[in-house]
Amino acid sequence: MIDIKSMTIPELETYLAEIKEPKFRAKQIFLWLQKGVTSFSEMTNLSKSLRETLQKKCYIADAVIQKCYCSKLDSTKKYLFRLHDGELIESVLMDYHYGRTICISTQVGCRMGCTFCATGQSGFSRNLTPSEMLSQIQTAERDGQKRISNVVLMGMGEPLDNYENVLRFLELISNPDGINIGMRHISLSTCGIVDKIYDLAEKKYQLTLSISLHAPNDAIRSQTMPINQRWHIEDLLKACRYYSETTGRRISYEYAMISGLNDSDDCARELGERLRGTLCHVNLIPVNTVSGTSYRKSMIDRQQVFIKILAKAGITATVRRTLGADINASCGQLRRRYQSEVEL
Repeated sequence: MIDIKSMTIPELETYLAEIKEPKFRAKQIFLWLQKGVTSFSEMTNLSKSLRETLQKKCYIADAVIQKCYCSKLDSTKKYLFRLHDGELIESVLMDYHYGRTICISTQVGCRMGCTFCATGQSGFSRNLTPSEMLSQIQTAERDGQKRISNVVLMGMGEPLDNYENVLRFLELISNPDGINIGMRHISLSTCGIVDKIYDLAEKKYQLTLSISLHAPNDAIRSQTMPINQRWHIEDLLKACRYYSETTGRRISYEYAMISGLNDSDDCARELGERLRGTLCHVNLIPVNTVSGTSYRKSMIDRQQVFIKILAKAGITATVRRTLGADINASCGQLRRRYQSEVEL
């Protein structure tokens, strides 16, 4: 079966020519798919025979809500979506003053193995298709009856480990005839697949690149992030500098504050020296409590000292606002909890 929602308009034109259908139908089909229809019968301006042909040869990917948790502290929603093959993924919908932001998954599970991440503890199943990434947004919009204006690829999975599908998703989501979310409203978070950062830089997309750094040196980073064994911090930062120089975009460095591990004054000073003079911002994140680890989040006063030390090096830093704390809104936790309940 053909994954029709992952196709671009030119690809749809080629496919329609193969089944002896006129070229102009491609844009009609594309518009329906971008509206989020889940059945070919909804494409009312197509002939009945074409709808029947598409039904036989193609499928429309969807993300069905398995569970939805609504925060009592704010308007955050956390979705557990079921895909066509029964796999489960998560998305988080958040309200900010500048619009609605959704954090979507790019893989079922993750193979990066970061020790502070709930997703990594569940292992890796498969990559998501571009259509499955789109479907998370479309389903959340249907559920909330409001437009989503910003997308963050920071849910389950490592986006650059699913590089080609993510590129296709970016092409589809930013298409003016589709959902039409511009690149400046999209953030992509990676733990540091260096060769793909160079490849992404050449695309010159105007998206925000977020780097999960979480340490000022190799000794600490290698304790929590296995990828550092392949690409050391200096390799990663060199790629980030190239990305900024090529695209003109500021890098956002994500830094999970883990008490007693990476939150000392010395860590702050070393981080400041490494990033000094670069186009960047540091996003400090109080680490989430994940079962199976002894990690504890840094105290608020420690976070503030860290910020002041970075400021002396000319590096701006803020503490990420915590949303959906009462519903475990960090990705990976809901899927694990649901699977445990089902097994019981």
